[in-house]
Amino acid sequence: MMVLEYAKDGNLREHLKINFNNINWKQKLYNLFRLSERLMNIHKLDIVHQDFHPGNILSSNFKGGFIFISDFGLSKLIGANPNNPEKKNIFGVLPYIAPEVLSGEKEYTKAADVYSFGIIAYEMITGFPPYLDIPHDEDLAMKIWKNKDSEIVSQIKKAEEFSANQESTNTTTTTTTTPLNYQTHPQAIYTSRLFNYSKLPKPKNKENFERELEELTKSFSHITTNDDIDEF
Repeated sequence: MMVLEYAKDGNLREHLKINFNNINWKQKLYNLFRLSERLMNIHKLDIVHQDFHPGNILSSNFKGGFIFISDFGLSKLIGANPNNPEKKNIFGVLPYIAPEVLSGEKEYTKAADVYSFGIIAYEMITGFPPYLDIPHDEDLAMKIWKNKDSEIVSQIKKAEEFSANQESTNTTTTTTTTPLNYQTHPQAIYTSRLFNYSKLPKPKNKENFERELEELTKSFSHITTNDDIDEF
């Protein structure tokens, strides 16, 4: 028998879907700050999580309580079992898996966990799961790997348009819970599963990466508010 603390606020994804319109920027940044601390503590122990996504982030109170990273079933100690024949297996939630891991080119590393944190930050900012309107299949894996057509930038723009439409329908400012009203593609899967994308091309440096990174940064530049400056 295992006795565990009950996280009454559930996981981060469900919390965002139900409460996003009532979460201010100070709370978002605070949660990301606390989450980064938790991940840093894991990495200090030379452990990589390997399945880091909002479904595995729990809290009893996302508005100011502790945040916990859960489900360490896939985690590993760096350098352990170097000759394991199954080490190339890829398991997780596709949108949160780093490109170099998807291709099988590199082992899962701390940097791959940080990539997952970046996608989680995107979800915290926009309120929407990444790639919610397309199948999570090999075609998406290819787009993530090659960054073709700036797919994540496209997703951010869609999220911004959706948020603008939602705001235009809200005529009053109340504290009533107002869930995000979105639908995911039937093949957009946000539970962990096994992947085998060994046929993805070998990595190539993308010449316009810096330009696209700058465009991505600019897409967030307009969403700062006065209360963002408040200290934690």
